[in-house]
Amino acid sequence: MSITNRSVTPASVGSPRTRELLERRARTLGRHSPLFYDEPIELVAGSGAWVEDSAGRRYLDGYNNVPHVGHAHPVVADAVVTQMHRLALHTRYLNEHVLDYAEQLLATFEEPLDRVAFTNSGSEANELALRIAWQHTGSRGVLVSDCSYHGTTYSLARVTTGLVTGESFADHARALRIPDATGMSAEQSAELLVTSLREVDEAITSLQEAGHGVAVLLVDPLFSSEGLNTLPPGYVTGLVQRVRAAGGLVVSDEVQSGFGRTAESMWGYQNHGIVPDMVTMGKPMGNGHPLGGTVLSDALLEEFGSRNMYFNTFAGNPVSAAAGRAVLQVMRDEKLVERAVDLSEVVGAGFRELQRVDPRVSAVRGRGLYQGLEFTDPGTGAPDADTARTVVEAMRNDGVLISRIGRNGNVLKIRPPLAITEDDVQVLLEKLTTAVTAR
Repeated sequence: MSITNRSVTPASVGSPRTRELLERRARTLGRHSPLFYDEPIELVAGSGAWVEDSAGRRYLDGYNNVPHVGHAHPVVADAVVTQMHRLALHTRYLNEHVLDYAEQLLATFEEPLDRVAFTNSGSEANELALRIAWQHTGSRGVLVSDCSYHGTTYSLARVTTGLVTGESFADHARALRIPDATGMSAEQSAELLVTSLREVDEAITSLQEAGHGVAVLLVDPLFSSEGLNTLPPGYVTGLVQRVRAAGGLVVSDEVQSGFGRTAESMWGYQNHGIVPDMVTMGKPMGNGHPLGGTVLSDALLEEFGSRNMYFNTFAGNPVSAAAGRAVLQVMRDEKLVERAVDLSEVVGAGFRELQRVDPRVSAVRGRGLYQGLEFTDPGTGAPDADTARTVVEAMRNDGVLISRIGRNGNVLKIRPPLAITEDDVQVLLEKLTTAVTAR
């Protein structure tokens, strides 16, 4: 299980200002509201891939995918403000701006993904996808990975495996161990594929024998929370084929892997040569404005819409649409995906050099502008979460924000805004090299 943030008590930090804010936070948000870092940071401003704290210190943001095209991007901010001065409502009135955004967004997908239902968040998008799958298939069975997170609703909490929830794991769900072929030979990878797909078959059979059937597979195509696994070739296509043969639908959760994050394609699922039945989106869509969506086929939406009066008061409003359109415009005008291709190679080369010189770095993981280093004990090969945590804290103290992921918390999570520049990347690599080699 990956725990990358934690509760912080006022007595555990030294800054008077931080203690004051923590006390106020505990009185309002409660003491279990999680925070990053041993010494939490009070951020007040940002620009590009940089943020600034209340004391005026700047940090390079190597973590956040919410400001996808850069913190406080003026094109997005101006679009939102301009529309707020005109109208902010919902989709039960005609509004051309909402339709313009829907058309531009759908143009990034292939057939049959030609409809979108807007939501306020990735959680709502995934909840809607579950409802659609349950009603379409008449089954309840859900397949997820055994180290995943897809949202905060009750339905999603009951299939969460990557963090602590009070809800018990649903009896209509099965958790799949996602294979990791990192460092394996072709022969070993092929053997792992056979074993992993057998486990998929067993999970499907278990759902069927329990009377749940198979309704949906819900996965992040980057397998981010799992630790950015290197999949054996053929795993995703084999998984999808089995789910569909059992009557289920496939949902690609693109909150972390979409909008050009992998640099190779606009959407993470495209790296696997599949087309899912639904695609869910959230954080990066509005660059900080709450916006999510579920993309699906006309047939699926028609079936669901004919049986449900689905609407969402704030989702799909003209202000959200303005934010979404501006994000797509900036990505296009600033060629952020194309730039990510070049920058990802620089990041990868720097990470591989660290792997070469430090035996604790056992693997370079991820793709595009979502990469990380895995730490293991050189003698035993055991996951080394302590080193990963120490590096994260050292980076924060040296002015770079990152985190960690994976079931053992031993993989660095480096996922900057796509607006990061080559100079920024060099700063990140220099600080990371210092943090790793000094330990």
